[in-house]
Amino acid sequence: MRANPIYVGGEFRTTAEVIEVRNPYNSHLLAMVCLAGPSDLEDAIIKAQQAFITLRAMPSYKRYNILMQIFQQLENQKNLLATILAGEAAKPIKLAIAEIERAAETFKIAAEESKRLPKEYISLDWTQAGDGKEGFVKYFPIGLVAGISPFNFPMNLAVHKIAPAIAAGCPIVLKPSCSTPLSTLELAKIIDQTDLPKGAVSILPMDRKTGNQLVTDVRFKLLSFTGSPAVGWKMKQQAGKKKVILELGGNAGVIVSDSCDMDWAVRRCVSGGFSYAGQVCIHAQRIYVHEGIFNNFTDAFSDMTEHLKKGDPLDTETDITTMIDETNARRVEKWVNEAVAGGAQVLTGGKRNGAFFEPTVLTSTTPDMKVCAFEVFGPVVAIEPFSDFKQAVSQVNAGNYGLQAGIFTNRIDEMNHAFEHLEVGGVIINDVPTFRVDHMPYGGVKDSGLGREGVKYAIYDMMEARIMVRNFC
Repeated sequence: MRANPIYVGGEFRTTAEVIEVRNPYNSHLLAMVCLAGPSDLEDAIIKAQQAFITLRAMPSYKRYNILMQIFQQLENQKNLLATILAGEAAKPIKLAIAEIERAAETFKIAAEESKRLPKEYISLDWTQAGDGKEGFVKYFPIGLVAGISPFNFPMNLAVHKIAPAIAAGCPIVLKPSCSTPLSTLELAKIIDQTDLPKGAVSILPMDRKTGNQLVTDVRFKLLSFTGSPAVGWKMKQQAGKKKVILELGGNAGVIVSDSCDMDWAVRRCVSGGFSYAGQVCIHAQRIYVHEGIFNNFTDAFSDMTEHLKKGDPLDTETDITTMIDETNARRVEKWVNEAVAGGAQVLTGGKRNGAFFEPTVLTSTTPDMKVCAFEVFGPVVAIEPFSDFKQAVSQVNAGNYGLQAGIFTNRIDEMNHAFEHLEVGGVIINDVPTFRVDHMPYGGVKDSGLGREGVKYAIYDMMEARIMVRNFC
């Protein structure tokens, strides 16, 4: 089997070191992929520096046209790309199609934002010293961007780094996950057909040792990392003076008030809890339900969970399939067993078969159990009752994470209290924390990260303000 080449500075290149990419569902070999070494990364950096001269001066209409061309090709190749993604990530095909659609939309959003890069006029005569002067603030691209993306959304989370970088005028070197590099290497073929300067984008599967240069090399002016908190915060310590954007883990809470539409809340919480086997940073992991509707909610939730269709990710009816690998499935199994040993009750699920872990509903958990205290990143949900809404908000805030939270309520006072007091980056009313559209600000507080993605907000991080003061006296 011929190895898929990497994309180095506008050139597809083969290397001596290769890795296997296998379908996590059935272990079938999908492809061999070349790994970039230090010399390949060095070439990508040099080409990026050269491309920056052209890219930073490129007029908005040209960036817009390039981004729209990528959008259109993603739309045209949606089914092919989704099939590749479903195979490498064991993502149900209907979710894989949705991810490619979102990736395409992200390029379209970036195209629109490329036409309205920030500028500002400032009146300086607010004080006597500013009399006769005015200020004009313009934002300039920061320089080379290093991007590191994870396995769970291999296309869209990579695109959330690439598309804003192009819009801002910054070259980017992206390291995709070695578990799921195929879809982004297909994206490289699309990018290569545009008028983007060669070197503006490089996509380099690398081992961790080589990839760490993205963190430490002073030629990169910004690091954008999506992944685990332990890795992300260590990278920040090693990153030196460059800007760092971290999109890290979550332990998302949901509050279900007795004033809500319970049928809607159940449907959305099942989706938020088990979509892509819970391998989502904003997976609905902890659900707090008002005691007045707790029994009815848990019965309906468990019943709907048991009816999720399990199977081949390429089957259009499949709702849930294997996790990314057996190692993670074993970890989830261990955490669930520890919770049960500590007094938790399994309402449904709880069993593992290879890399497949059953969608699992727990209750009678305690906050110190791993399934509640940490990011489970698997198909496990804990449901607990509450009597007081403010107490439930405090329970969601407990712990070290703060990415997004979902609130199901029809009471304005509860909506307002949640928004004012939840320690998270986003509060989603009458939907699950798993909700995200690609132009909204997205990111967390505490161990969940630093900074915000969402195209416009990422563009702002990739640019720096410069003021010109003009004296008319």
